Amino acid sequence: MCGRFTLRTPLNLLVEQLMLDFAPGELPPRYNIAPTQPAAVVRQADDGQRRMDFLRWGLVPSWAKDMAIGNRLINARAETVAEKPAFRAAFKRRRCLVPTDGYFEWQAQGKAKQPYLIEMQDGEPFAFAGLWESWQAPDGSPLETFTLITTDANETTRPIHDRMPVILSPEAHAMWLDGEFEARQPLLDLLVPFEAEPMRTTPVSRHVNNPRNDDPECVAVQKELF
Repeated sequence: MCGRFTLRTPLNLLVEQLMLDFAPGELPPRYNIAPTQPAAVVRQADDGQRRMDFLRWGLVPSWAKDMAIGNRLINARAETVAEKPAFRAAFKRRRCLVPTDGYFEWQAQGKAKQPYLIEMQDGEPFAFAGLWESWQAPDGSPLETFTLITTDANETTRPIHDRMPVILSPEAHAMWLDGEFEARQPLLDLLVPFEAEPMRTTPVSRHVNNPRNDDPECVAVQKELF
């Protein structure tokens, strides 16, 4: 499960690396993105352009009667994402990238849990594989939401948690974003653990435990562990 992540990379670098055609006017750094909060998501429009928009984390299927279901659908398992009623329609046509530069997992240490920041060794941003949906409230107002796909952990992350979000290589972005591409197996073949060697894990301050905290202290190294 992935329940928190960061996006501290400047917008101009994301525009270049993700080859965006449209981006918001500004993108403040985020140190502790949590479920139900808005986050930057990249989608491909019908005209083929790549857009970055802000969607609510926690997927609400179009058929849902209540948006509260999204609070439980922050992750989708790679093993079942193509069959689960909540995700299968989005997997077929509404795939997205969720840009990030790190995510958090908690390791049990006795009665306490120690948060770890998991990121690339070079500090570069990367993209999670996500799905998005559009839901209409009873009053007619639209709500766009997303979920992150998870898979088995790799050797770097497994000591902390047995699952990790799917990280897509830049070469896979075009196929994943293409809503006209519906061949199931090539898409499923992308949903595998990212290679372990480029990644690192760092114990960080328990300040991140509170989802209301969203500042640099969330990624501060927990020095007493060293």
